[in-house]
Amino acid sequence: MTQSPRPQPKPGVMDIAAYVPGKSAAPEGVRLHKLSSNENPLGASPAAIGAVKALAEKMEFYPDGSATKLREAIGEAHGLNPANIICSNGSDEVIGLIAQTYLQPGDEAIFTEHGFLVYKIYIQAAGATPVSVKETDATANVDAILAAVSDKTKIVFLANPNNPTGTYIPFDEVRRLHAGLPPQVLLLVDAAYAEYVRSNDYESGIELVSSSQNVVMTRTFSKVHGLGGIRLGWAYAPAHIADALNRMRGPFNVNAAAIEAGIAAMRDRAHVERSVAHNEQWLAWVTAELTKLGLKVTPSVGNFVLVHFPEGEAAHSAAKADDYLTARGYVLRRVAAYGFPNALRMTIGTEEANRGVVAALTEFLKA
Repeated sequence: MTQSPRPQPKPGVMDIAAYVPGKSAAPEGVRLHKLSSNENPLGASPAAIGAVKALAEKMEFYPDGSATKLREAIGEAHGLNPANIICSNGSDEVIGLIAQTYLQPGDEAIFTEHGFLVYKIYIQAAGATPVSVKETDATANVDAILAAVSDKTKIVFLANPNNPTGTYIPFDEVRRLHAGLPPQVLLLVDAAYAEYVRSNDYESGIELVSSSQNVVMTRTFSKVHGLGGIRLGWAYAPAHIADALNRMRGPFNVNAAAIEAGIAAMRDRAHVERSVAHNEQWLAWVTAELTKLGLKVTPSVGNFVLVHFPEGEAAHSAAKADDYLTARGYVLRRVAAYGFPNALRMTIGTEEANRGVVAALTEFLKA
């Protein structure tokens, strides 16, 4: 047997398409309006900023490996038992932990065709087989998901609301999905954008987790709380799943700054309310103004919109629009990797950024 001249990754690793984040730079000399990563245009809570500054005086100390006070703050805000909460280095870490804990070679895991790209990455990293299920009108289809379940299925990943589409399914549909799954299949409800949803038929998943043994809900501090740079997320899970995940996670997976910022952010409800109100106002405005320009906008309940550009030879492609906007400092997200080669995702930004994008696209479409 021929020996390799250098270390080789295990089979399957080099088949994984690495995640590529949204752009974060504009041309030199042009003011940047970063609308590519669904960040909070109001920034972080002043209380969270103060908490991080205070921590700078004691950075030599290890954080609490159990993030006890942070779990208590989350539990207090949402009415949950802190013992059922797992904190993580961004919600994507706990999603990866779930995949590593419950998937192995020979298993399958399901996600919808326009779902968060990290689902497929973590499924493959665990050596399992990713199964992509078609959506209907860019929205998860419960019947299609259930039809894809086999005796090899171990996890169903459901982003609700979904990124980059901004669509969601009502919670009676989530419950119907859960009811149709075998008890040994784990349903992961990724509710990263839950705080933004204003629809009466939406639930984040807390009640379903509380009444089930095979449901986990994941959440993040990166969106409405404005803490994307801190990297902080959490999951709410049945006790047996929390126990398994705590055995798999790193001993200090949440850093001290994230813990202190998260506690302060979770308790600053006024900042959350301001952020949601800003988004509610400008999501409607941006959707209406882009529609007036003749662009198709997928109805969104998140803090972003998916903007589709005309098809055909004479059409203005999304790539050309992206270049035009970037040159003027408006950085949006290309979403070809998500199955939308002729669309851009735009985060709802400040008033200045929102008006600027609409004005720039008005000129672009006239050109």
